[in-house]
Amino acid sequence: MAATSNTSTTPVDSVSADELAAKAVQKRYEGLLMVRTKAIKGKGAWYWAHLEPMLVRNADTGLPKAVKLRCSLCDAVFSASNPSRTASEHLKRGTCPNFNAFAKPISSVSPSPTTVAAGTATQTNRKRSSSSVTITATGQVLVASGSGCSYQATPLAIVDPPRSFGELACSPSPGAVMTASDGSLAPQNQHHLVLSGGKEDLGALAMLEDSVKKLKTPKTSPGPTLSKSQIECAVDLLADWIYECCGSVSFSSLEHPKFRAFLNQVGLPPVSSRELAGSRLDVKYEEVKAESVARIRDAMFFQLSSDGWKVRSFASGDRSLVNLAVNLPNGTSLYRSAAFVSGFVPSKYAEEVLWETVTGICGNAVQQCAGIVADKFKAKALRNLENQHHWMVNLCCQFQGFNSLIKDFNKDLPLFKTVTDNALKLANFINITPQIRITFEKYLLHECGSTEFLRVPLRDHESLNFGLVYTMIEDVLNSARALQLVLLDETYKTVSMEDPVAREVAEMIRDMGFWNDLEAVHSLVKLIKEMVQEIETERPLVGQCLPLWEDLRTKVKDWCSKFHIAEGPVEKLIERRFKKNYHPAWAAAYILDPLYLIKDMSGKYLPPFKCLTVEQEKDVDKLITRLVSREEAHIALMELMKWRTEGLDPVYARAVQMKERDPITGKMKTANPQSSRLVWETYLTELKSLGKVAVRLIFLHATSCGFKCNGSLLRWIGAHGHSRVGMERAQKLLFITAHSKLNRRVFSSEEDKDAELFTLANGEDDVLNEVLVETSLV
Repeated sequence: MAATSNTSTTPVDSVSADELAAKAVQKRYEGLLMVRTKAIKGKGAWYWAHLEPMLVRNADTGLPKAVKLRCSLCDAVFSASNPSRTASEHLKRGTCPNFNAFAKPISSVSPSPTTVAAGTATQTNRKRSSSSVTITATGQVLVASGSGCSYQATPLAIVDPPRSFGELACSPSPGAVMTASDGSLAPQNQHHLVLSGGKEDLGALAMLEDSVKKLKTPKTSPGPTLSKSQIECAVDLLADWIYECCGSVSFSSLEHPKFRAFLNQVGLPPVSSRELAGSRLDVKYEEVKAESVARIRDAMFFQLSSDGWKVRSFASGDRSLVNLAVNLPNGTSLYRSAAFVSGFVPSKYAEEVLWETVTGICGNAVQQCAGIVADKFKAKALRNLENQHHWMVNLCCQFQGFNSLIKDFNKDLPLFKTVTDNALKLANFINITPQIRITFEKYLLHECGSTEFLRVPLRDHESLNFGLVYTMIEDVLNSARALQLVLLDETYKTVSMEDPVAREVAEMIRDMGFWNDLEAVHSLVKLIKEMVQEIETERPLVGQCLPLWEDLRTKVKDWCSKFHIAEGPVEKLIERRFKKNYHPAWAAAYILDPLYLIKDMSGKYLPPFKCLTVEQEKDVDKLITRLVSREEAHIALMELMKWRTEGLDPVYARAVQMKERDPITGKMKTANPQSSRLVWETYLTELKSLGKVAVRLIFLHATSCGFKCNGSLLRWIGAHGHSRVGMERAQKLLFITAHSKLNRRVFSSEEDKDAELFTLANGEDDVLNEVLVETSLV
């Protein structure tokens, strides 16, 4: 982004500016229409049902001139600058004559001779839980709560209040209502109900009289009656929900009075938290574990997945959670166990944990394990296990591989250091200079609708995770317009006369190169983060690794061209990280998976050998010969040559590569992911030796991403982790919730979902802000 320049305006420029302004107004109008449409469908604010965007055009040119909001209840027209404020002032505060009649509060009651309310009329509208108390002409007390329940009571004592109370200055005609000195409404009858607790006693009085009435004429409540089987089924479902929430819902919350009242309301007995955390948990765990063991036993082979070895800090402090799961050939994943580790974990210990897990699953039939994928220990533990057991293919997680690229760029790319230093200098100067900060906040409020400090890392950036620096860069970019306006303010000019840092920062903000570099770094990191997020969501198989890295190279070349960055240093870092992550199985799976066959000029579907380097072709031969017996090695290579020249029948190839649109994401995805393996097991039976390798190879996952444990359980483990019983319960809870989430293919935690939910809740404001900012820039 560049600073605005002061240039003279020609007539042609004026016309162009009018057109740009008209486009901005039109875009804002369309944005408001989109927000209103979503709101009417239930995904936005309530007031859009009554406010309609209007486009006002210039009478001379016919171009859009302004956007207004029209109230559909009274036809009044307002500025569209702040719909929320318009709704508050016009609708909520009673300015609109038709709004109160259109939407009455839930707690409103029909007029009665005398009414005593807990607050003003405005407060009654705003607080649904408020109650209204009515004293009828006969002296009965009616209390109506916001929940719709009402109580009726006859008075216990009606006396004339002493004049010394002074709450009511005079006594108008019966049935009138006056405002007392405390702002509340008080009845002005000839007789007044006096209770020692004041008006707060009226509700309790009504409940007392209601209880007396029930005792005089007892009636059984017609509440819901459930059978024993229905109750047991409901309690089972409740228990499953609590287990699968895995710490988000505490067992002690079952004892909460409101929850017990809810159970009673729907006809369920109280649920014992001790039982749910004890016997029921044990039964559920054994049931889920038996199902998991049966499904693993039914598969011919599996891949062990291990995630969590990378150190992650959380509130519980000294313990980290390592998840161990099993990936089956049919695409499903099953949770196996969890390991809790503290501090630095040596590679030898990780190797022992992984191998003990493998033997614990398949006993002596260790060849049933086709390989391991983990987020750490590729160079030692994984390689040692692969060297000791020739049939294994052990991979490092590509989620971590792509994430590590950001660290590589931050450490070794000079552009990142320059941008970080400049952004730190600018952000620190703005934050710590009081006059400049106040001016900046003023313009930031005008441009973005908020006033916030620029978020700056607390320590030196070289010792920080780049995520903190990236956040600071985002803040600076988002504040670009406000920063440019700050330079034009007299306050900044005054400060810059005495402060050389202010002059240096001003030159930086005016420099086009600074904004180009800042946006370049932000764009590159964002590009990689988006690929990382896609990898975590899609969980690619090993055959997709080479296409993924090639896709990254293509995107980075486009990035270099866009921001005029030299390609050499960037490509060198990508190639270095590629070699650290590369495994010969990438090339072999890419060749053997029918999903990547390429149609040649003759119509044949052949494996993509032309996409491999010479070294990668050699890796394919070496890996295949390693994964078969010595007697079958030459046969497997001959079958590989046949596969290379003949490929797959076009009909089967097209069937494997058939795609359909995902209804959730809208992306095109493979219609039947298992068809790649099934073709080898059913149709390509003549390639027997090569087929054995193919079916064990192409199903392997390239990431260890899977079940995410929420922070609540991690904190609970930190507090009770030294207790044997506590750890056993934690293991069982983890197993149950992970089993459920992996079955449902839910790979995000509750915290992620809550963050997404609140993001969607604020989506309307984001759209409005985007429209407002673009309009202001024009």
